[in-house]
Amino acid sequence: MGVSTSGPDKGIALVTVDFPPVNALPVQGWYDLADALRTAGRDPEVRCVVLAAEGRGFNAGVDIKEVQRDTGHTALIGANRGCYEAFAAVYECEVPVVAAVHGFCLGGGIGLAGNADAIVASDDATFGLPELDRGALGAATHLARLVPQHLMRALYYTSRTATAAELHAHGSVWKVVPREGLRAAALELAAEIARKDGSLIRLAKAAINGIDPVDVRRSYRFEQGFTFEANLSGVADRVRDTFGKGASS
Repeated sequence: MGVSTSGPDKGIALVTVDFPPVNALPVQGWYDLADALRTAGRDPEVRCVVLAAEGRGFNAGVDIKEVQRDTGHTALIGANRGCYEAFAAVYECEVPVVAAVHGFCLGGGIGLAGNADAIVASDDATFGLPELDRGALGAATHLARLVPQHLMRALYYTSRTATAAELHAHGSVWKVVPREGLRAAALELAAEIARKDGSLIRLAKAAINGIDPVDVRRSYRFEQGFTFEANLSGVADRVRDTFGKGASS
């Protein structure tokens, strides 16, 4: 349980997330993931990182129950900062990051996958931001990297999800494969990347980030301000308290 790193093949670091039952990460989990990604990227022997998960789905976002248990704002601030660091660690990893996505990729999962350099998904993968149903905002920055603008807005406002096949049609998912072949397919792409010169692939990552039209760190931080505003106003608690109870407002 937690975040682990292994080296399945030469030049590849496999960072695996495992927080049963649904990979909804606690505050410390986001920081642990950020540390693992940054450490892997700094390793001179690593030329590509694969980000994967165990269990039912890739990522279900923040541990809402941890936020609900906190009578103040400590957990919320921690979750905001932890997500910010983990998303940034994917984007700023010194080498390309391939996300291997299965099952649900929701909330914070969109932040991780959206900031990855490439995505390989299983045919049962679904992507979405149910934030409005959970009393939160955020990660539209990253969803906008996966789908066109108007689709992003419709998905965001409705809390609906898109399938791996739909994202593949939009060009944001590299390959869709049966679930049992996901890890192998992600490692295959990572191996192709890892065969490049190590110094040159790092320069390529820095160069591509440098020409990105959107500063993902700044835009996501802007979104987080509205998340906190929703909490201070009380609307977030009102919506969040219905989470997991089969009710909606």
